[in-house]
Amino acid sequence: MSNKLVALAILLALFRTISSPAQDLKINPSEVLVTLDKSHPRLMMKDKTLEKLKQQYPKDQILQKCIEDSLRDADSCADKTMLTYRKVGPRLLSVSRECLHRIYALGLAYRWTGEEKYAQKAVENMLTVCAFKDWNPSHFLDVAEMSHAVGLGYDWLYSYMDAGTRETIKAGLIKNGLEPGLVVYNRKNGWHHSEHNWNQVCNGGLIVGALAIAESDPQYAKQIIPFAVESLPRAIKSYGPDGAWGEGPGYWGYATRYTAYGLCALQTALGKDFGLLNIDGLAEAGNFPIYTAGPTGYYLNLADVGEKSSRRPMACMFWLARTFDNPLFAESEHEVISKHHASPQHVVWYVPKPSEKLPTKDLCRYFRGTVEVALFRSDWNDPEALWVGVKAGYNQVNHGHLDLGNFELDALGVRWVRDLGSDNYNLPGYWDKKRGGTRWYYYRLNSKSHSVPLMDGEDQDPLATSRITRFQSTKYSRFAIIDLTTAYEKFATKVTRGISMLDREAVFVQDEFEIEKPCELVWAMTTDATIAIEKETVAKLTLKGQELKARILSPDRASFSVESAEQKPPQKTNKGVQRLLVQIPNARGNVRVAVLLSPVWKSGDVHSVQLKPLEDW
Repeated sequence: MSNKLVALAILLALFRTISSPAQDLKINPSEVLVTLDKSHPRLMMKDKTLEKLKQQYPKDQILQKCIEDSLRDADSCADKTMLTYRKVGPRLLSVSRECLHRIYALGLAYRWTGEEKYAQKAVENMLTVCAFKDWNPSHFLDVAEMSHAVGLGYDWLYSYMDAGTRETIKAGLIKNGLEPGLVVYNRKNGWHHSEHNWNQVCNGGLIVGALAIAESDPQYAKQIIPFAVESLPRAIKSYGPDGAWGEGPGYWGYATRYTAYGLCALQTALGKDFGLLNIDGLAEAGNFPIYTAGPTGYYLNLADVGEKSSRRPMACMFWLARTFDNPLFAESEHEVISKHHASPQHVVWYVPKPSEKLPTKDLCRYFRGTVEVALFRSDWNDPEALWVGVKAGYNQVNHGHLDLGNFELDALGVRWVRDLGSDNYNLPGYWDKKRGGTRWYYYRLNSKSHSVPLMDGEDQDPLATSRITRFQSTKYSRFAIIDLTTAYEKFATKVTRGISMLDREAVFVQDEFEIEKPCELVWAMTTDATIAIEKETVAKLTLKGQELKARILSPDRASFSVESAEQKPPQKTNKGVQRLLVQIPNARGNVRVAVLLSPVWKSGDVHSVQLKPLEDW
C-alpha cells in the first residue's frame, strides 16, 4: 500500500475515533426529571455530604488545609469590587471564570461557617452578572462558565435568598445562559458536534444551569439534558482507550473538570449519569496528568499548553478517584495539594488519603488515542531522575502544533529539552489551521520551534498523521518508534524516529530517512541551556549548575551548530532560548541521524551506544 493510502487509512481511523458518538445515548425528554431531587442544594455537594465532611474535619489534616485555603479565598472574594462587563479580545471568559471562582469560594464558606457575609457577597455577584446585557454568546465558553456559576449559586444559596431575588437571578440565567444554549443545540453544527474541550465545558455549564431551576422551569432541563447526553460522548470517548487527551495535559484539566461538573450534577440532582461514565477511557483519564508530568513538575508540553506548564492541583482528580474507585488518583492529588493551594472544589469532591499501600506506578507508559504519547522515567521518588516523553498523533487536533515526533527531557532536576508552548490567542489568524493557514506562520506553533526534523526548512504537513509503531518497556530495553512519514512526504518516502532510554542514564534519539528529493536535513532540539560546542560532534549544555553532553553518533562528518529561538513581538520573544542543530546540507537516499543526550551524573556520563537500524531495536 502506498504511503498516501496508508496516511489516508490512518486519518480515516482517527476521524472515526473522534467524530462519532461512542454509543447511542438518546433519552426521552419526558423521562429526564422523573428522579429529580426537588430540594436545594442538590448540585455537586448536598448537605448530607457536607455534614460527613464536618465530622471528618477534626481528624484529617489535608481536609483542614482544603477548608482553610477555601476560606482564605472567600475572604479575598468578599473584599473584591463587583464584576464588570469587560472583554479581552473576543472573550468575556476571564469575567465568567472570576464569577465562578467567587461563587464556589463564597458559597462553600457560607455553607461551612453559616456566616451571612459570604452569602450576601455571592448574591451580589450573581445579581451583577445577571444584569449584564449578555454573557457573550459569540464565544460560548463565556456563557457556559457563567451559567455554571449562576446555576450553582442559585442552588447553594436558594434558602438564603428571598423569592424576588431568586426570580431575578433565575431570569438572568434563562435569558443569558439557557436560551442561548438552546439556540446552539438546535443548529446543525457547533460545539455540541465537536470532540474537544468546548463540548464538555458548554454542555457541563448548561447542565448545571438547567438542573438548578429544574423544579420551577422544567422545560429547560427537559431539552438541554437530552441534547447534552447525546453530545458528550463525542468528546468523552477521546479519552479512549488509555485516558490521554489530544489537546495536551493543560486542556486535559479544563475538559476533565467540566466532564466532572456535568456528570456530577446529573448524579447529585437525578441520581444517574445516563451511561456516560461507561464510555471507554474515562476511568483511565487520571493517569494522563500523572505520567505526563516529569520529575521537574513540568508537563510534556504538547499542543497549546502554557509555557512551562506544570502539575497543579486539579480537584477533578478527586472526582475521578471517587467515581472510579482509584486510590492512585487520590494519592496523587494529595501529594499536589500538600504543596499548593487547594480549591473549594477539592472540598466538594474530597477523598481521604488512601490508607492502604498502593501498587507501584509504571516507569514507562504508552498512551494510545487521538494523541499518542510514550513516556519513560528512571525513578518516581528521585527529583533528579531521568525522564523523556515523545508524542505522535495528528497535526489537526484542536490546539495542535506541527510537532509530530517532538520530545522533551528532564534530568538532574532540569528540563533540558523543552517545548515553548502556546502564543497569544488574539494574534491574527491564530486559529487558521488549514494547509498554508496563518496559524503556521507563528514560530511557537510551526515545526521550526519544535524538537523535530526539518527538511529544506519547511514545516510538517498540517494534515499529517503519525503513530507509535512499537513501544517496549522491559528491564533492559525501553524505547518507542514513531512513523513520521506523512509529515514529510514532499521529500521522503519514509521517515521514522526512535527514542530510547539507556540504562536509566541517557536518552538516545535515532531518526531514519529514505529521502527521494534531495534537501537540507536538520535535526533540532530546543533548550534553555547555554550551549558550548566542544568539538564538531560534541556539545556541552549547562543549566542551573548542571551539565548534559550531546554527541552525534551518525552520520559521519556531521557537526553541531546553534541558532537562537528568539522572535520579535507581537509573538512571544523566547528570550534566551536556543536550538541545538545537526545540519546535513544535501541529504539524499538513506540517511540516519543519531544523537546521544547524556546528563553528567556524579558518576559521569554515557559516551557511546551501539548503532543498529530501528527495525532491529
